[in-house]
Amino acid sequence: MSISRRAVLATAGGATAAFAAAPLPAYAGAGHVPAATTRILRDAADYAAEKVRAVAPGVTGFPVSTKFEKWTYSQNGDWVGGFWPGTLWMCWLHTGDDRFRALALDSARKLAPRRTDTTTHDLGFLFTPSWVTAWRLTGDDEWRTGAVQAAGSLSRRYNPRGRFLRAWGALDESANAGRIIIDTMMNLDLLVFATEQTGDPSYRDIAVAHAETAQRLFPRADGSTPHVWDLDPATGAPIGPNTVQGYSPTSCWSRGQAWGIYGFTTLYRRTADARFLTTATRLADYAIGVLTPDHVPVWDYRAPQHPYDIKDASAGAVTACGLLDLAAATGREKYRTIALRMLTALAETCLTRASGRADAVVARCTRNRPAEDGIEVSLPYADYYLLEGINRVLHPEALDRAIDLTMP
Repeated sequence: MSISRRAVLATAGGATAAFAAAPLPAYAGAGHVPAATTRILRDAADYAAEKVRAVAPGVTGFPVSTKFEKWTYSQNGDWVGGFWPGTLWMCWLHTGDDRFRALALDSARKLAPRRTDTTTHDLGFLFTPSWVTAWRLTGDDEWRTGAVQAAGSLSRRYNPRGRFLRAWGALDESANAGRIIIDTMMNLDLLVFATEQTGDPSYRDIAVAHAETAQRLFPRADGSTPHVWDLDPATGAPIGPNTVQGYSPTSCWSRGQAWGIYGFTTLYRRTADARFLTTATRLADYAIGVLTPDHVPVWDYRAPQHPYDIKDASAGAVTACGLLDLAAATGREKYRTIALRMLTALAETCLTRASGRADAVVARCTRNRPAEDGIEVSLPYADYYLLEGINRVLHPEALDRAIDLTMP
């Protein structure tokens, strides 16, 4: 069995014990941050922690979205179940308050039945910010074992003829059998984790194969991406681009672009394959080039009303995290500068501070514009990635321990 060097075996002592382990090299993305930016981000993280601390006792499941500013819930986690325990972990890293740690562990345990779920590609979203992070911060082997089991379930969705993980539908369903989506790039890290922990290369091989297929199909000449690609499941032959959450097959759904930036950068860090870094920079350069002056993405970069369209703060939070990672990987300061501006914009213009009833931290999100589902709402992944991004800046070594930001 191969154990990651990021396994911090702190079994009982909370934040102090976890961070008292042998020093690790500082996260390469750490660097000077202007005092004004630091103050804005710290105030935002403080607000987030206060909000989560106040709301947590009333949380009755896994937050999915808000309706009239109140969380609606899924009891099994849907595809977003990892983000509530992940948010609690991010609050713990920022505050050291062990109440967040206890709540994170309790919430994560409720995802246990999903370890054997073979009906979705979203097992990375479910188990990476919850179970993998729990293992890295506690050393309790139940989390490592469960995450590896979930990776095994995910690997069953691999189609070797097309070299891809199918996105949607049960394994015995023909509908969507050849459909892949850009979001899946975020689920590949769970597979790499399983190889690191077991020594079995098949998990990592599937992740690399899927990423190779995705980078061959998704990026257009200008670096934009569609949401969906359809392939013939019997032969693997490409059929063409499509969309579910974007404006059209030729548009560029901003959160999907963000998943691509973050996902390809992460896989570069795990594999040292420069092709994935090249793809990440292409996607990032496009997103930066069409970003509006307020640094909060619209929901689709190619929708007809861009740049005067509905915003998606969740896309901004994910993009900022990806850009900080990309800055560390490439040494290009422009990515870090834009990421800090995006985080600052979210902190100053997208928090729920003005509302006395809001359950969430981040407002101005768009869940699925074409379906008119969740327009100007809050989303759990916006809260999670905002806090992850802030922790990358304010607490880089702690965040490194939680999600392993090792560079090749």
